[in-house]
Amino acid sequence: MILAGGQGSRLRPYTDDRPKPMIEIPGTGTPIIGHQLSWLAAEGVSDVVVSCGHLAGVLQEWLGSAELPLRVTTVVETEPLGRGGGLKYAAAHLPHPDRPWYATNGDIWTRFSLRDMAAFHTERDATATLALARPRIPWGAVETDAFGHITDFIESPPSPYLINAGVYVFSAAFTGLLPDRGDHERTTFPRLARERRLAGFPLPQGAYWRAIDTAKDLTEAAKELSAGRG
Repeated sequence: MILAGGQGSRLRPYTDDRPKPMIEIPGTGTPIIGHQLSWLAAEGVSDVVVSCGHLAGVLQEWLGSAELPLRVTTVVETEPLGRGGGLKYAAAHLPHPDRPWYATNGDIWTRFSLRDMAAFHTERDATATLALARPRIPWGAVETDAFGHITDFIESPPSPYLINAGVYVFSAAFTGLLPDRGDHERTTFPRLARERRLAGFPLPQGAYWRAIDTAKDLTEAAKELSAGRG
């Protein structure tokens, strides 16, 4: 499942006439969702449900005309259900609801082995598994000694914290734990964490990952692609 219903307000004016997953990475001629579908197909995915909302018709039109590497179904959320409610609504349209399934946010551009993540999920008998990334801090950092002297400047160092990378593996039972309305990251995920049924899969060293949230992210993604990283 690709969650593609967000407003993308931080990417305006790009999102004034299209949903965020339809924004093209400069120099590629392909929208973000096109890169996602290619990656999912390469990882062995055969069917994708795209959960639409903001300017859904633009996304549906592109999906209907593009040559896609897998089968795609679109589901339109006609009223705001929240992230958890929207996920549950779209999950009802999965082709195999009795099997585990992947999900990804519609603004994520990444490359890593989903098969390895699925194996990690199974080994831990998890109800849900989140991919975890360690993004680079967008500012330069300063190191000091104990006395307060500056000892070094580090440009865009990696964060000391892991974050939710927006890619998931869910067991079939997970759907029933989602709220009809509301945010699963404030309800379902904390509950599973308390019950030790929520796992975190760190992205492998060197795996490409970027969330496309701002115009700067688009520029950086284009640079990384030209350098052979994306």
